[in-house]
Amino acid sequence: MANTHSIEIEGKHLTLSNLDKVMYSATGFTKGQLIDYYARIGPTLIPHLAGRPLTLKRYPGGVDQEFFFEKNATKHRPDWVKTAPIWSEGNNRNVNYILANDLATLVWVANLAAIELHPSLSLAKNMDCPRMMVFDLDPGPPADIVQCCQVAMWLREIFEQFGLQSFPKTSGSKGLQIYVPLNTPTSYDQTKPFAHALARLLEERHRDLVVSDMKKQLRVGKVLVDWSQNDEHKTTISVYSLRARERPTVSTPVAWEEVETALKKKSAKLLVFEADQVLERVDKVGDLFEPVLTLKQKLPKLAGIETAQPEALGAGLEIAAQAESPRTRAKRSPKKKSSKSARAVSTRPGSRRRV
Repeated sequence: MANTHSIEIEGKHLTLSNLDKVMYSATGFTKGQLIDYYARIGPTLIPHLAGRPLTLKRYPGGVDQEFFFEKNATKHRPDWVKTAPIWSEGNNRNVNYILANDLATLVWVANLAAIELHPSLSLAKNMDCPRMMVFDLDPGPPADIVQCCQVAMWLREIFEQFGLQSFPKTSGSKGLQIYVPLNTPTSYDQTKPFAHALARLLEERHRDLVVSDMKKQLRVGKVLVDWSQNDEHKTTISVYSLRARERPTVSTPVAWEEVETALKKKSAKLLVFEADQVLERVDKVGDLFEPVLTLKQKLPKLAGIETAQPEALGAGLEIAAQAESPRTRAKRSPKKKSSKSARAVSTRPGSRRRV
């Protein structure tokens, strides 16, 4: 690619600059390659960004140089870049967040040397309602992503007791992140205490490996279950976002089978993916995180969850899980007789049923 290049995307004109600037010195990965990655992953990534206030982590000189976070959209932006005014208590004013709703905006953002993309868990139109609950599993050396895999499996087991599906992705850095899609009316006042309670419960049950407190001295050789990301004022690294590490690694959705395999083989390398590998994965298996956008689930309501001791919390969760399990709900729900036409539809060739 030339150092400066003018392009048109969906009728929108952009001028891309400094395309030969090296962004990752260890690999020679350039700004042109960074833009190319985001342009190619765009159709898969954009649904995960659309409508969400976006915080940019910009590295004008590359990953080895100084960076800065940008929440308020730069004034020097094309008029077609959509923004959302979100009230900031700390600044006592509205902050105009970028909404990366289309490919042109995503490429424009990449041209700003925004290596990392950090969206809100909420849509701009309803900031009080998180669309998902997130757990960031962060290993304290010498622990690594392999130990995160073990903690992730414990989390998954708890969710399954409630009949909830969860989806893992790499952080693109050191750890693993677990998403529980909700897409139903809720609030951070519900998701944050619930996440904190699960972190405390795991810590109580597995003190040799799990910690729920962020103090660095407590995290040596253990996995921090960071529940605090479930907050309207915080953001989490986007799925498919590049990370500003030594190499152009990506926060990559993975299958639970891959998590199990990495744990069984004790191999952290199995869960490290760079930009080119991610593009190949998406071409091969599609978007493993697509259900996170649409799957509707509800968290059980547990009274006193914020202050409950781990022992009582564990018992309460087990009781709630039994009440909320699919089998229990099925017993409570009256059985409906299926019509012949309905049976015909469900069994015809090519039909699919979502479970």
